[in-house]
Amino acid sequence: MRCGPMPRIARVVIPGVALHVWQRGNNRGPCFVRASDYRIYLRYLREYAARYGCAVHAYCLMTNHVHLLLTPSAPESCALLMKHLGQCYVQTFNRAHKHTGTLWEGRFRSCLVPTERYVLGCYRYIELNPVRAGMVTAPEEYEWSSFRLNAAARAHPLATRHPALAAVGDYQALFDEPVETRLLEEIRKATRNGHRLGEARKPRGPRRQPEMGSVPI
Repeated sequence: MRCGPMPRIARVVIPGVALHVWQRGNNRGPCFVRASDYRIYLRYLREYAARYGCAVHAYCLMTNHVHLLLTPSAPESCALLMKHLGQCYVQTFNRAHKHTGTLWEGRFRSCLVPTERYVLGCYRYIELNPVRAGMVTAPEEYEWSSFRLNAAARAHPLATRHPALAAVGDYQALFDEPVETRLLEEIRKATRNGHRLGEARKPRGPRRQPEMGSVPI
């Protein structure tokens, strides 16, 4: 059997259609160590989103990974944003912490978010991340997400309101209930595999039963 690198998943990007973007630290290591790290990342996010034409709707900076919901204005907008944001942040992080080498675990992952239902689901999925992780009890308590900006409903360079929010009267009411398990899994799977949310996937064949004494993975 020949062994080699896995083929890259082709990104699907449609200008004007939202994307959920996820990027994790190398070996699940920390991407942010102190408050200044989070502030610097957000500064670069604001700068490069404006430069490359990405409207950022939601974000959450967790200790070892990042979630973004954004809409690119051109086919290469998201890729350019993530390239320059990642490179500049890593250089700054490495200097500050006397760190060498890569910080991110490969390329970022993304999926298309083509409907209002899924856009609202991604808002909730992203900004409830710290609650699910047990870091806070309510999304407004977490400093490094877009929840406070979106709940304030005021114009801000780092929280451009998606049109799906036009029909939402009370932003905070979206977060009264946890995200449904099925939707959580849909978002995770679509982002991991690079397909659009809601896209029907071909069913797999019957699963082979493990042999006695083996452990299913």
